[in-house]
Amino acid sequence: MTGVTTGVTTGVATSAARAATALKAARDHLLGLQAPEGWWKGELQTNVTMDAEDLLLREFLGVRTAEETAEAARWIRSQQRPEGTWANFHEGPADLSTTVEAYVALRLAGDPPSAPHMRAAAAYVRGAGGVESARVFTRIWLALFGQWRWEDLPVIPPEIMFLPPWCPLNVYDWACWARQTIVPLTIVTAHRPVHPLPFGLAELRTGRPARRVSRTGWDAAFAALDRALHRYERRPVAGLRRAALRRAAEWVVARQEADGSWGGIQPPWVYSLIALRLSGYGIDHPVMRAGLAGLDRFTIRENGTRRLEACQSPVWDTALAMTALLDAGLPRDHPALARAGAWLLREEIRGPGDWMVRRPGLAPGGWAFEFDNDGYPDVDDTAEVILALRRLGRPDARPALERGLRWMAGMASRDGGFAAFDADNTRELCLRLPFCDFGAVIDPPSADVTAHVVEALAAEGMARSPVVRRAVVWLLRAQEPGGSWFGRWGANHVYGTGAVLPALAAAGVRPGAPCVRRAVAWLEAHQHPCGGWGEDMRSYRDPAWIGRGEPTASQTAWALIGLLAAGERGPSVERGVAWLADSQRPDGTWDEPHYTGTGFPGDFFINYHLYRLVFPVSALGRYLSLHETAGSEATP
Repeated sequence: MTGVTTGVTTGVATSAARAATALKAARDHLLGLQAPEGWWKGELQTNVTMDAEDLLLREFLGVRTAEETAEAARWIRSQQRPEGTWANFHEGPADLSTTVEAYVALRLAGDPPSAPHMRAAAAYVRGAGGVESARVFTRIWLALFGQWRWEDLPVIPPEIMFLPPWCPLNVYDWACWARQTIVPLTIVTAHRPVHPLPFGLAELRTGRPARRVSRTGWDAAFAALDRALHRYERRPVAGLRRAALRRAAEWVVARQEADGSWGGIQPPWVYSLIALRLSGYGIDHPVMRAGLAGLDRFTIRENGTRRLEACQSPVWDTALAMTALLDAGLPRDHPALARAGAWLLREEIRGPGDWMVRRPGLAPGGWAFEFDNDGYPDVDDTAEVILALRRLGRPDARPALERGLRWMAGMASRDGGFAAFDADNTRELCLRLPFCDFGAVIDPPSADVTAHVVEALAAEGMARSPVVRRAVVWLLRAQEPGGSWFGRWGANHVYGTGAVLPALAAAGVRPGAPCVRRAVAWLEAHQHPCGGWGEDMRSYRDPAWIGRGEPTASQTAWALIGLLAAGERGPSVERGVAWLADSQRPDGTWDEPHYTGTGFPGDFFINYHLYRLVFPVSALGRYLSLHETAGSEATP
């Protein structure tokens, strides 16, 4: 027995030594990525619709240049797969609408339909149902250029601006990202502009009717509503229409951020610029100039190509990087952490936002995702910033932390859970509208956000508070039958489970509790033989993919963080740590082409380039901290 014990101890010691070596390299690499101002920011990689729609926007506004077009076209071509299609994530299935938009952008860039890569793309589009089967948003782009009839698109009239917040289908029933897109689109679809292109798209058509919704239940009711709205569009009440368009334009202008964006995200940004142009704002108007100039900060130029980020995440990345470095043992007074903490304190949001519609009596506080989207602080970022800042022990941070804690706790929904941007944004009628066939359009509570709030509040001594108790009950009810939790903002059940287990531990749930044991069993059952974890984005649509996918550094780290929080110290943890050490690059980071971040579950995905580094640093740091604690306890 002594020999067996010695062998196990030696193996764990060797694993710890390898983990320490990997951690040092990763920590040093992460420190080297900090900006002089104190923040971290990794690229947010998405898909080529960002670049295609940017070219289409510039064409519509009359500001497209030959250089921008050539650079974007090179990038779009570089992302085309051998069979001629484009996907929404690495090694994902071909996506019809993405392929249509990429194709149109390349036609705009001068690629002839007879070119082999264009013929292949067109053949796929026709085989997948043609532009007739593309999503509504893609067909809106086609309508802007005379390639689709406006009469054949669903209608959302600008008169919805007059619906009060208590009325179904008012603009605040949509999630913040959706309402910021819907409002400018009410202007666009009311004007029904056409900017003719010098070419047609007959090669993308099948001649079949556009896809239709079900004729039963709610779908039939909303189809009837859409038909009624089409009749109204032919003869709207003139005075009411003018007032509605004016109200919508004023709403859009009021929500432009300091960097020129709308919400710091691409969809409302491009539609707002088009809407304001149609509302009479000239290209030289300060609002338009700021909007177009702001896109440059979201543009990456590299090797003769040009690509756009859908959004940026400096506040989120900085909070995660700080937590990772603290987990790695960096002293809390280290200059890098001091700079980061000071920068985060300057990013606190003290002003109003749309969240006040549902929580009018709540004092502002908290943090947003990006440099300048100050109109939209979010619960998830606020929780992560609190978790990072509190560990620095800065007396000057306490007032901001107190304000953030109060605001975050006040954003609980009625059921006890927490969503990202709004409280009680759960009215599912929005999902039934024919207009909304792409992406999440409401913002209900999710397990990952609720877990981060629980962890942050518990860390501040509020584990037994009513808000945390209700949130824990919400989490327990949200656990899947197999033991995992759904991940709204990360892929998917690995992310959700890796977030909830530390929260339950912080809230005082025992490692032996059945909910924890089921979650541990789920993680262990989905570990790859190589030791890593991975979950493909297809898991949002196809349950067969839940817990399955190529192992990645970020997802392996999420699983390890969850297991360590649950008190696990066995073979699964050791194998996961070994996989991270074995797959590390010589420069201290990890390769991760697979997407692990989620924008809209099932529709829009993100590769956070910093995830592959910050989460492994946290996982390895926590593993070594527990290993050292166990070693000291074993010392006589």
